[in-house]
Amino acid sequence: MTGLALTLFVLAAVLVAMCCVGADRVRSVRRRTHPSGGDLPASAFVAARTALLVMAAICVWQGVEGLAAANGDEWSDDELTSAVRQSADDLDGYWYRESSLTHDTPYFDDYASLIEERVVRYGGGGAPQTGVSASPLSGDPDADGEFTVSADGTDRAFCLHVEKSRWKKQDYTPPGITGGESATVYRELAYRLTVRARGGAC
Repeated sequence: MTGLALTLFVLAAVLVAMCCVGADRVRSVRRRTHPSGGDLPASAFVAARTALLVMAAICVWQGVEGLAAANGDEWSDDELTSAVRQSADDLDGYWYRESSLTHDTPYFDDYASLIEERVVRYGGGGAPQTGVSASPLSGDPDADGEFTVSADGTDRAFCLHVEKSRWKKQDYTPPGITGGESATVYRELAYRLTVRARGGAC
């Protein structure tokens, strides 16, 4: 998108330069290339210059729009820094439950997706709603550990250390479910996260 915008700006400059070519010079070239043709009237030059300036203005406008769109698709250093810090503060102490039978949680897919969702949320109105990556150092997005957070448009990265601990106080057993010695009682097991952020990749 940025390359296209720059091309439009160059084209606009060329069109403006064409407007600056004198009428006498155009007539001289025309006499050499088309000697049988008559002289061009002054009104033709006015119309041509008007059309060229209008096209140049359109190119500049489209170029500016393209740059704005490109900026809207990329994260800045400040946006990512602020979003990661707020996400770490928000997730520190975050707790959730998962099934004791399947160990699935209905609240998020894995820690990587949870981090990415939080960073996008705290990116602010000017930041994109995509382009954030939380790459687990262990290669397993479900495991607690360290995650490198990066985003499109900036070379800055952060390392989030995520540690999971059991919080039995918040375990949940649905009412009316009982089990004997050979039966498995369904419960929802509670966990709490400790999250710390530091600058640089993990």
